[in-house]
Amino acid sequence: MTLLAVERIKLFTTRSPWWCALIAIVLTAGFSALIAGASPSDEPVGVSTTQAGYQFGIAVIMVLAALSVTTEYRFGTIRTTFQAVPHRGSALTAKAVVVALVALVIGEIGAFGAWALGYAIRPSSELVLDSGAKWINVAGVGVLFALAAVIAVAVGILIRHSAGAIALLLIYVLAVENLVTLIPTIGPKIHEWLPFTVADKFLRGTGNDTSAALSQGGSLAYFAAFAVVMLAIAIGVAKKRDA
Repeated sequence: MTLLAVERIKLFTTRSPWWCALIAIVLTAGFSALIAGASPSDEPVGVSTTQAGYQFGIAVIMVLAALSVTTEYRFGTIRTTFQAVPHRGSALTAKAVVVALVALVIGEIGAFGAWALGYAIRPSSELVLDSGAKWINVAGVGVLFALAAVIAVAVGILIRHSAGAIALLLIYVLAVENLVTLIPTIGPKIHEWLPFTVADKFLRGTGNDTSAALSQGGSLAYFAAFAVVMLAIAIGVAKKRDA
């Protein structure tokens, strides 16, 4: 608990987490308002539509998570952390847990805010949370934010430089996975196993999509396993090199 408290204090002593949290919530909820307002009046707005902006929100959360690590390397405070806690794995795991919990809260606020805005602008039976699939579509956003934050912490540990880590994360999340589909023949097959594509399948559900590689629950397990493996690799690398 002491390590978690320390990491929480370190995270919120700078302004960047507050700004990133605000931007993530505004993007996630704001897109819902834009889509609901711009949709034709005779076209129903579904729950999944209100969550269309979550991918932009998740990108901002990953920036926040990466900065939580890279700023420590930049200013050398990570050395003090490792001197106080010689077991580097414990310190880095505590950081990942704290950032993931913060991301979870931000994601839930943004997701339910997006749903509420959509319902306020275009109230309809389609937006009533009357099924498990609809609840997952909204509440699942926070879960994905948390796991994405763990991945970003891992990337921050591996790269250690803010600009490099942020550039890599944003390019990958916003572009790379979609560009893979352009590879002839094997592109679509690779695409369906990429982590954020699988995560989206969890959020939206597979429905009648026979091309889905995993079930909804399996998709979440896959994405969670990917996050844990990434963090484990990053901690292993951090133990072997100088701070």
